[in-house]
Amino acid sequence: MSAGERPLVTLEDVLAAENLRAAWAQVKANAGAAGVDGRSVAQSAEMLKTDKEEILARLRAGRYRPAAVKAVEIAKADGGRRRLGIPTVLDRVIQQAIHQQLGPLWETEFSEHSYGFRPKRSAHDAVRAAQAHIRAGKSWVVDIDLKSFFDHVNHDRLMHHIGRKVRDKRLLRLIGDYLRAPMRLRGGREEPRREGTPQGGPLSPLLANIYLHALDCELEKRGLSFVRYADDIAIFCSSQRSAERVEASVTAWIERELKLPVNREKSGHGPSDGTALLGFRLETDGRIRLAPKSVERVKEKVRQLWDARQSLTSRELREQWQSYIRGWWGYYRLTQRDWDVSDLSGWIRRHMRKCFWLRWHHPRGRRNALKRLGLRGAILGMAYSSKGAWAIARHWVLQRALNNNTLNRYGFTLPWETAAT
Repeated sequence: MSAGERPLVTLEDVLAAENLRAAWAQVKANAGAAGVDGRSVAQSAEMLKTDKEEILARLRAGRYRPAAVKAVEIAKADGGRRRLGIPTVLDRVIQQAIHQQLGPLWETEFSEHSYGFRPKRSAHDAVRAAQAHIRAGKSWVVDIDLKSFFDHVNHDRLMHHIGRKVRDKRLLRLIGDYLRAPMRLRGGREEPRREGTPQGGPLSPLLANIYLHALDCELEKRGLSFVRYADDIAIFCSSQRSAERVEASVTAWIERELKLPVNREKSGHGPSDGTALLGFRLETDGRIRLAPKSVERVKEKVRQLWDARQSLTSRELREQWQSYIRGWWGYYRLTQRDWDVSDLSGWIRRHMRKCFWLRWHHPRGRRNALKRLGLRGAILGMAYSSKGAWAIARHWVLQRALNNNTLNRYGFTLPWETAAT
């Protein structure tokens, strides 16, 4: 940088009133849990009414130190556990303010093949790009699994990349402090961090993309067809032999140049219809379908949502169901195999009928419920059946009482059927 040239991003840019207002609005909209200070968004707003100027003064003087991040474990799609690090609301606002200033600088450089955590890009875009590669004849897929990527980011290398566009030492120090903020575990013990950028804060996704930008550039330099969504990396090849070579060479490059461990047990190569990308499986002709694990996960969720032991009213059951299934279909509507979801329809409704049968509790309650649903005569004797609830849920009597139209009328709908009508 020449004498007198203004740094690309400064701490003053981050702390500008308009930038901070936008950061606060975003954090408030996202809501989220309290951090180690126990303050909610509303409580943090009250604190800032009196402490804002003091906090800004400490930030400008380089005396502000981020709080520890709160360790929270969540279930992973593959059955394991992922540790998140939840910053305080105040630290989320500051991180968001940094993100808003740094993000646009790198957006001009980021690869066209990178889709995760970027404006106007989505997982659907990544899957459609993968579909195009397969339709172009590259139906062998190399999956690279970065072992606990967010826990192994090398701080020195990351700060070197950030330093290309940030020369303000106060801002660099603040970003470094966020990288090194300790993780507070359950019980109060704090675990120091010398590597990684834990998921849970607004800044981590951007830092991950900055770190993996070098990988995107390397793959482009090699002329490879690929898509990357955060740490999900899929490379498309025209033959098994090519896929084998690419897997070996790219794995070696990642471990040597990025100092990131590759999980060889989960990485591999194969025809596209034997692999998964972001919850989808692509046939060798490019058609998009649900990945088998995605079907397993939705079935497990259906079992939970239609567990009759829940202390919920019918209205609460309906609202809980609609909240989940609309979100699920909003993502998986990309499937091009109608039977992926149509096969689920009857199975899901059977769980609904089973749930209501059990919630009617006893023969008299079941008889009354069947009468309210319009049944008459000898078929009401079904209320006294000794068969199990799962078997009853498939019986023609209960299917007649709780037919598809009735379930739909009460709001127990399936959005892929609604969309088709």
